[in-house]
Amino acid sequence: MHEEARASDGACVRVPSASRALTRRGFLAASALGLAAALAPALPGCSTSKNVVVGTAGDEVVDMRLTFFGFKYEPLNVAAIEDILRDYMDEYPNVSVSYEGIKSLPYYEALVKRLDSGSGDDVFMIDHDTALSFEKKGYLADLADLPTISTFSRLALDQMEAGGAILYVPTSISAFGLYCNTDLLAAHGIEAPRTLAEFERACDAFLADGVTPLVTNNDISLKTLAIARGMAEVYAADNVRERVAALSADPDALAVQLRPGLELVERIVERGYVDAGTALDTEKTSDDLDQFATGRYPFMLTGAWASVRVHDMAPDLAYEVHPYPVLEDRPVLVVNVDTRVSVNANSAHVEEAKEFAAFLTQPSAIERFANSQCSFSPLEGNAAPDDAPLQPLAGAFAAGAVVGADDNILLPVWGALRQSVVSLLGGATAAQAEDQLRSLLAEGADAS
Repeated sequence: MHEEARASDGACVRVPSASRALTRRGFLAASALGLAAALAPALPGCSTSKNVVVGTAGDEVVDMRLTFFGFKYEPLNVAAIEDILRDYMDEYPNVSVSYEGIKSLPYYEALVKRLDSGSGDDVFMIDHDTALSFEKKGYLADLADLPTISTFSRLALDQMEAGGAILYVPTSISAFGLYCNTDLLAAHGIEAPRTLAEFERACDAFLADGVTPLVTNNDISLKTLAIARGMAEVYAADNVRERVAALSADPDALAVQLRPGLELVERIVERGYVDAGTALDTEKTSDDLDQFATGRYPFMLTGAWASVRVHDMAPDLAYEVHPYPVLEDRPVLVVNVDTRVSVNANSAHVEEAKEFAAFLTQPSAIERFANSQCSFSPLEGNAAPDDAPLQPLAGAFAAGAVVGADDNILLPVWGALRQSVVSLLGGATAAQAEDQLRSLLAEGADAS
């Protein structure tokens, strides 16, 4: 059984499904439908129907077994991880590495419980807010001596070195964009919007025809739109580092900076550009893609990594992914230096786990893994993904971008802003959402 992926020329290529079994130095990957009972003890407090476990299938004797825990569970991503693990174990035949991946929200619940209980994996994926928490708890090993550090781009290093010690290595730079159904837009004589006014005119035109213009999920969609609107002038400033530093530990200043973004989300909800009730129940990279794949919606807000899924779900759907049209004069690209991999400082195999992290971030592995996620490379040159609908993002990346979860901001903005946007979808005003955001950021500052 196979999944289809989209090649750079738009043709479909075949990649192994996550349910395939391979022989020695191969892997066993299966969905939670078949492994739910076996996984339950390993995943305390979480439940999902999309667990993927990858483990060595052979019975050869090895000297060491490492475990790698992450939130990448899609078949194409897992296939890329399989290839990298296979290459690693071919080079280090005395070491066995197993990978286990589940969807992001239950993943973090399980990750925290594992590490807090002292049973954490050797290597695991983290995000901005988790890194802040885990650094305080002493869970993250310093990776500054990895031989691959010098190969990362300036953008990636600015994030990795923000706290002094390097506590993670990124394997991708994800981008967030406006998915545009080009056939539907063309039928209405509308071009992909580049400015806020163009976007609002397009949405009004579709509303007039009885079409809800925008698909959003209840996690990253409107949150990253608010960041684009609120933080664009900060990242466009000549003194961007000073501006970011001023916001770093000042909850009030950061909440005020993001107020225009909250106001934009409020306006989108009030005007009916998005069905707020549906959005509250729409899961990221799941329900939102189901909706957009029907071809009935002109726009969707989500990560570029979802493009492969859209190809698979709707092979005949013509679409492009553009930067967010949130300013009066230009669009804004939001990116994250992410799929961050850390080593458990309390692992019994810290040095071997660091050696694996170095292998995972060598150029050949990064190229394979980042492209499988339709993401930019974090290495020098920041190579763009080869997925054709994402090319508008590649041009915008070269012109500069807003960092959605900036490591130089020592406040949990990523999680706090999500809660504020959920409140807006529930009927809160921008002023109320700003107050909530300020309070959540202050709680994060107090915790530090």
